[in-house]
Amino acid sequence: MSSNKITFGSVFTIGLMLFALFLGAGNMIFPPLLGQQSGDSSWVAIAGFLLTGVGLPLLGVIAIAKSGGSPLELASRVHPIFGIIFTIILYLAIGPFFGIPRTATVSYEIGVLPFLEQDSAGGWTLLLFSILFFTVTAWLSLNPAKLVDRIGKFLTPVLVVILAVLVGGAFINPMGEPGQPNGGYAESPFITGFLEGYLTLDAIAALVFAIVIISAIQSKGMTERKNVVRAATFAGLIAATGLAAVYISLSYLGATSLNAIGVQDNGGALLAASASYLYGSSGAIILGLAIGAACLTTSIGLVSATSTYFAKTFPGISYKGFVILFSLFSMLIANVGLAQLIAVSVPVLVMIYPMTIVLIVMSFLDKWVKGKRSVYVGAIIPTLLIGVMDGLAAAGFTALASAFSFLPLMASSLGWILPAILGGLIGLAVPGTARSQVSAKYNN
Repeated sequence: MSSNKITFGSVFTIGLMLFALFLGAGNMIFPPLLGQQSGDSSWVAIAGFLLTGVGLPLLGVIAIAKSGGSPLELASRVHPIFGIIFTIILYLAIGPFFGIPRTATVSYEIGVLPFLEQDSAGGWTLLLFSILFFTVTAWLSLNPAKLVDRIGKFLTPVLVVILAVLVGGAFINPMGEPGQPNGGYAESPFITGFLEGYLTLDAIAALVFAIVIISAIQSKGMTERKNVVRAATFAGLIAATGLAAVYISLSYLGATSLNAIGVQDNGGALLAASASYLYGSSGAIILGLAIGAACLTTSIGLVSATSTYFAKTFPGISYKGFVILFSLFSMLIANVGLAQLIAVSVPVLVMIYPMTIVLIVMSFLDKWVKGKRSVYVGAIIPTLLIGVMDGLAAAGFTALASAFSFLPLMASSLGWILPAILGGLIGLAVPGTARSQVSAKYNN
């Protein structure tokens, strides 16, 4: 029976689950490097990072709840065919073709490989680890009704405790004083941090994870749209608060690490060196556990969300069938051809990310533009065009992208913003009625 009420405890647990789903290994690596590079400007830099690295994902979750419970509902406001194509590409790119396999390889390289003696990376140990990793992922994903309990009540607290131990040492026994900012952080720390958060691609992940959150809320008996939106908003705020706390703590760890461990090329190396400095030989174990827990929760969320979407889109295969299929496929990709697929997937993600942001923003402007399809089309067309150029540039084809170099913020991969605004305004001026109703329904 449906209900209009949900307990605070249930919302809090769902929020913890969302926090864990977002906090993948990549998200743990960005903030400490930002902290070290921004030095004594780290507080300004992390403020910019939080705006896009936390704010956009939060808006993405709310946007999906408002639009009807899936990215398809939102993207179909442009056109039903666009909605189908965009959503399938989104799920495949951030799911089995990139995001899911990466969770296994990152957790292996940081949590397992350092303990092996001259083992051939990508050999039998990687195969055995990926089999175990995706067996656990599949098992925990097979019953989505228990996902809240398994992640929100068990895995998330474990992850929080490990992270608290990891960064707690940096607060109790600081490694040093922040240094001078360098690179882009020396000139504009806020904007550079803003762009770092933008490049986490978590706004895309938000559209994928939102379906898990909506399902969890509805499983508690709440199905009325406005109440689902309210519950999703509260859960999103809980997750956002947790993410902000972790990001600020990790950036502080990075900012105070320079004198102790020296300049590091990437966040993974910085975390590893900091863990060893703070906790000696046990630091690698603590870091490995943190990365492993973060990767596992993200893998479970991606497999569950992707399987839920494809089971609804292609009903010939059950949810459990897709869980097994995507887990097996991701296990294979984690062992063979991942580098090649990353080379293909990253440009695709760069192409669809600006469109994702435009769709999220438009969802909050929908009632003011009176649902006119022409506004969505006007905003999406230039965004798509410039996104393709950015994607080609990311793939190494810079000649075409250089033709748009005159656009403001193009060098920062934000050249789509002004054209999207102008296109939306032109669409608003086009005579016409509200968009036709999307055929997909808001389901339990």
